[in-house]
Amino acid sequence: MLDEMKMELSLHPDAQFIYTDADGNSKRQVEQVKKMLDDGIDLLIISPNEAQPLTGVVEQAYNKGIPVIVIDRKTSSELYTAYVGANNYQLGKMAGEYVGSVLKGRGNVIEVMGLPGSSPAIERQRGFGEALSKFNNIHIIAQVYGDWLKANAQKQLEMIQPALKNADAIFAHNDVMAQGTREVLNRLEPQHKIKVFGVDASPGNSGGLQMVAAKTIDASMLYPTGGKEAITTAFRILNKESFTRQNILQSLVIDSTNVQLMKLQWNKINSQQKDIERQQSLLQEQREVYNSQELVLNIIVITLVLAIVFGGLAFYSLMENRKINKSLEAKNNEILSQRNQLIEMSARAEAATEAKLNFFTNISHEFRTPLTLILSPVEDMMRNEKLNIVAGKNLKLIHKNIFRLLRLVNQLIDYRKIEYDKQQINASPNNLIEFVRDILDSFNHNAQKRNINISLSSSEKNITVWFDVNMLDKVFFNLVSNALKFTKDNGHIELSITVTDNDNVEITVSDNGIGMEPEEAEHVFDQFYQADNGNAKGSGLGLSLSKEIIGIHHGTIAVRSKKWQGTAFTITLPLGNPYKYTTEKNTRTGNADAIDERAKIYITDLEQAEPNNNADHFETPKEQSILIIEDNADLLNYLNDKLGADYEIFTADNGHQGLSEAFEKVPDLIISDVVLPGISGKAITESLKTDMRTSHIPVILLTAQASMEQQIDGIRSMADYYMVKPFNFDQLLATIKNLIKNRVILKEHFSSEVSHGKMPVSKTLDKKFLNDFAGIVEQNLANENLNVDDICKTIGISRVQLYRKVKALLGCSITDYILNRRLKKAKYLLVHESYSISEITYMVGFASPNYFSTVFKAKYNCTPSEFKRKQHS
Repeated sequence: MLDEMKMELSLHPDAQFIYTDADGNSKRQVEQVKKMLDDGIDLLIISPNEAQPLTGVVEQAYNKGIPVIVIDRKTSSELYTAYVGANNYQLGKMAGEYVGSVLKGRGNVIEVMGLPGSSPAIERQRGFGEALSKFNNIHIIAQVYGDWLKANAQKQLEMIQPALKNADAIFAHNDVMAQGTREVLNRLEPQHKIKVFGVDASPGNSGGLQMVAAKTIDASMLYPTGGKEAITTAFRILNKESFTRQNILQSLVIDSTNVQLMKLQWNKINSQQKDIERQQSLLQEQREVYNSQELVLNIIVITLVLAIVFGGLAFYSLMENRKINKSLEAKNNEILSQRNQLIEMSARAEAATEAKLNFFTNISHEFRTPLTLILSPVEDMMRNEKLNIVAGKNLKLIHKNIFRLLRLVNQLIDYRKIEYDKQQINASPNNLIEFVRDILDSFNHNAQKRNINISLSSSEKNITVWFDVNMLDKVFFNLVSNALKFTKDNGHIELSITVTDNDNVEITVSDNGIGMEPEEAEHVFDQFYQADNGNAKGSGLGLSLSKEIIGIHHGTIAVRSKKWQGTAFTITLPLGNPYKYTTEKNTRTGNADAIDERAKIYITDLEQAEPNNNADHFETPKEQSILIIEDNADLLNYLNDKLGADYEIFTADNGHQGLSEAFEKVPDLIISDVVLPGISGKAITESLKTDMRTSHIPVILLTAQASMEQQIDGIRSMADYYMVKPFNFDQLLATIKNLIKNRVILKEHFSSEVSHGKMPVSKTLDKKFLNDFAGIVEQNLANENLNVDDICKTIGISRVQLYRKVKALLGCSITDYILNRRLKKAKYLLVHESYSISEITYMVGFASPNYFSTVFKAKYNCTPSEFKRKQHS
């Protein structure tokens, strides 16, 4: 059908043909038609997959005024412009009569039908049955649905295998199912000569004509596709010419007697179509030649005009160029002079940079002396038992941070030597296994304290590699210490050493720690890069220095990591002597004691602060509470210890946890670092200050971002105070006390307010909360059943948050506030209104006059009656 349409459309080159195939899916066909209607087609040709599902969209197109040609299959409605196709009832009847004549009026027949519900299947079945009813001795012993598909037909026939043994002929509603039927018969009933008949007799290599010619099937009922007739009818409709609404196409039986004639006719038509297409191609080529010649002529004319214009411009430009050249010559001399000056300045800048770097290196060396002078006395004090009792924790904190500073200084000096001084390594042949094992032993104590398993595996017991012991150990110290930092308790760290086929040795340091995101792993070796890994913070120099050290050892280092699953660093070093030393005078200069001493710089930083378990569980509860959000464990513990004496302390080490704790605990004050894993301190402040539950809480931001712009940005995030590190603790404590004191003054002012006049509330959300809360209480004063849950539902916060919010802003409980409001309202009514005591009792929400009188007397030292008498006396 599609080929016939294209043949006919070749005579109408100006028509645009849009074709879609629903692959037997009615729902898809409906969507395809709707899209065509939205695109604004002029005429619709449709072969409905099923009658009922496609009726609605065909009617929709027809009602829009778009001509609709229904081809091959009909819908359930008569709302269409024209129909083109065979009479499926007559086709089925023809098939029945032909089967009856072939079987000579006697035999058993199986019918393989199309898709249930499609109009061709229904009409073909009806015509076939009525034709066979005239033959008393021919019986239809089985009917199956093949859904027009070969595979479905084969599956259904295999399910009725017993019936196949008794069949003399099988009629399939199309040639595809007829071909599948023949394949099933060849497999299941090869000896039983059963005749197979189909419908379509379409041309082509896999069509019904070829099947009949090859005797795959015995005959096929020619189903005229109507592609040509559909296109002819379409152009009659579009050209407003007369047309036939019902175009019923004739059919005939194709069998061995006429199949060759039909094939010859199709080949002739196909040849003519190719001639037409070839002639159209030649016409198109002629059009293109004409268009190109016309374009060339236009270009020549335009070029001549432009040549005249540009000739005049060129003459003018020549005169101007002489003037410009003189000016350029002067400027060129000026530029040459400036270039010479820039070269001279660049040389001076390079010398200045070198001087700065030398100063930087020298000052880094100078840091070592005061650090050593600090370290030695601190270690002496740590060995003093009396001092340890008084200040042991602070001494350990000082000791730990001295080594941290020392490690940073050493890394800066080493990086300077490698990057700028091109430091040469002092390599010697060493046993890599023994070297790595000594380094791992230095970390065993820290790993055992956290129940982290550190293991070493190697394919060989002795692997000799040329390397500088005093440089390469820094790489392994850094990798193992990082693995311990980022591996949680009860985890594992593994070092594996293998010799590869290309004379290299690979050392892999892997852990099951928190891992990294792909973008973090990509930049992990960059200078001063710090991944936002939610754990420890570093200088960003360690891995960059490690890469440089491995590089001068003629090796490589790579990383692979997956978030929350772990990280693995792989070092590749060459075997043999890549340095071409002629002697082995260089021997290993390190030993276990020396490695332990160098490891202190890395191990001390891994020491975890001991939790503060000295809290007295029977001490008096603190009146105010503080939430500290800080990702540095040492600073967090320090602030906890220092502030814990006067305040109840809550802690969090990341932004998400801190925000959650703030909403849950509703503390009296919050201290937060600015740079935090997850959510920054500024973002936490903005979230808290814009939420009714926490908007009243003062926030102090601690940060190392000391520039004026950064401080202004912090204050804009609605923080109450912005303190730069390093900070003075006494200043921090004074700030905390001042903010809490100001909050207490506001509480007293709020709780003393009786009227609904303007309250001095500094925050809009706090003012809104107080107005809402006071309004709810005021509206329900007469409701003796008013409770906290009712207020929570109305405002939209939890019971705990409401209690803490009211306590923080008003300094009293919710029950006390409601009682005070009722008594104050009662006083007002007693003074200004003429209601009786009983009426006032119920107006202010008391259950009985006696209870009202008791509570009133407890508050004002007189009964309501006495109070009223005093006011009117």
